[in-house]
Amino acid sequence: MSQAAAGGIVGQLFRAAARIAAVGAVMLLLVVPSVVAQEEFVYRLDSGDLVRITVFGQPDLSGEFEVGSDGSISMPLIGDVPAARSTLQELKDAIIAKLKPDYLKNPQLSVEVANYRPFYIIGEVKNPGSYPYVGGMRVVNAVAMAGGFTYRAREAELLITRAGGDGEKEPAGQDTLVLPGDVIEVPERFF
Repeated sequence: MSQAAAGGIVGQLFRAAARIAAVGAVMLLLVVPSVVAQEEFVYRLDSGDLVRITVFGQPDLSGEFEVGSDGSISMPLIGDVPAARSTLQELKDAIIAKLKPDYLKNPQLSVEVANYRPFYIIGEVKNPGSYPYVGGMRVVNAVAMAGGFTYRAREAELLITRAGGDGEKEPAGQDTLVLPGDVIEVPERFF
């Protein structure tokens, strides 16, 4: 084999390795932010959420309960249980605390979200309004649910107001994660 042929093969191998490394880097960039976002996000209940509670061996205490405007759920036998701003585990612990002393010796139960509260999209989209939340949703998905941008939309300057936040509008990109209760605003551009 000549030296020129060996150099050509080495060059091809080097280019192939560079392509594989580039694809790997792109895949890492796509996977890591979503993993980080999921690890940082702890869902907290609020009014409008529907929770499914199963008390094992007690079908009369089990069911689906909506978090009311006062921030609580109303369960049979134990009455109102504060739920707003609680994680699912915190709600489970509160229910167990109410059941344990007087009603059940060792209550075993599960708590899950049956239906999340909606998110809202306003401004320059074809159908502004409230829409059902879907886990892992991004702003681009929300805009698609609302019929897409109008011709006057300022697509690069989107805003989001977080439901559990301080009410401040934050800049958002089309890949920003949407959470239940969030308000997405698509401003109008000026010609």
